[in-house]
Amino acid sequence: MGPDLNETLARARGDLRMGVPVVLSGAIGTVLVAAAETLPAARLTEVLALGSCDLALTDRRAETLKARAYDGDLARVIVPNDASMAWVHGLADPSEDLSQPLKGPLATRRGGDANLHRLGIALCKAARLLPAALVVPVNAGFAGENGLVEIVAEAAAPLMAALPALDHVVSARVPLRAAENARLHIFRPADGSDEHYAIEIGRPDRAKPVLARLHSACFTGDLLGSLKCDCGPQLNAALAQMGQEGEGVLLYLQQEGRGIGLANKMRAYALQDQGFDTVEANHRLGFEDDERDFRLGAQILGKLGFGAVRLMTNNPAKIAMMDASGIKVTERVPLKVGHSAHNARYLAVKAEKSGHLF
Repeated sequence: MGPDLNETLARARGDLRMGVPVVLSGAIGTVLVAAAETLPAARLTEVLALGSCDLALTDRRAETLKARAYDGDLARVIVPNDASMAWVHGLADPSEDLSQPLKGPLATRRGGDANLHRLGIALCKAARLLPAALVVPVNAGFAGENGLVEIVAEAAAPLMAALPALDHVVSARVPLRAAENARLHIFRPADGSDEHYAIEIGRPDRAKPVLARLHSACFTGDLLGSLKCDCGPQLNAALAQMGQEGEGVLLYLQQEGRGIGLANKMRAYALQDQGFDTVEANHRLGFEDDERDFRLGAQILGKLGFGAVRLMTNNPAKIAMMDASGIKVTERVPLKVGHSAHNARYLAVKAEKSGHLF
């Protein structure tokens, strides 16, 4: 009757978003992990009282802070015993990097195993929080004594890296402006994360390559008509072309802001207002250029019965991931729409640094 590992991980994501710590246990010991973004000040005091505490940051964020990342992909910054939430937030959140640039020198831990720190960062990312985790060793019974979620790291790490299985929940006819013969399919991940959608236009022949697009959700572009990106025009142009051809499949993947979530996307926008480009902003936040997982799109296409696509994209990474996931891309169909003075630099950076084709 108890929760399985997927369900426990979902609980952990929810707890971290609410500022509640979780416990990770492994062969090397047991640690308490708290999300730097959401932990209340009162709980920080309690965390620091437990013992020697680290702030685990990705190498991207550590580079900005000039903190040595001895573990390669992350740095374990030693947290002073009298650290305040302002100090923690100053390291985790780059919003005040320019107004308060002097944050060091920072001492970082060297030696020992960083796997539990690594998993802590991964959990923060999965919760769509800043990738920064406070980590402190605790005794083996700490989770039970304090009513906290406990996760066995050796089992959780590969599960978090794996592609979650998607279940087809329901489909129904939804006439659209672009195509009245449209159906909307809902897919729900087994790990309790966001649902994804497929808009099927007409009744495409499964034996032939289908006109398809993998579209990542963009609240600002798709719904608000933001001019900072070309997402809204791409969404509408893709549906319009599918409507004109009488068939196609548009996958609407809940991977806002290249997989970092809307709040972090707005943080990236604020950094762009300070003069950083879109890739630099992601790095200062502690993220990679692109955190999306396009394997989700390949899985949905496979579940719908498609094995080959004419892919509407300007992003070669999508083509590579489709091919690697067993979906053959027979043609790249360019989407050159939505260019404006407001997004000219954004599009230029995507072409220069991310290899997009325009």
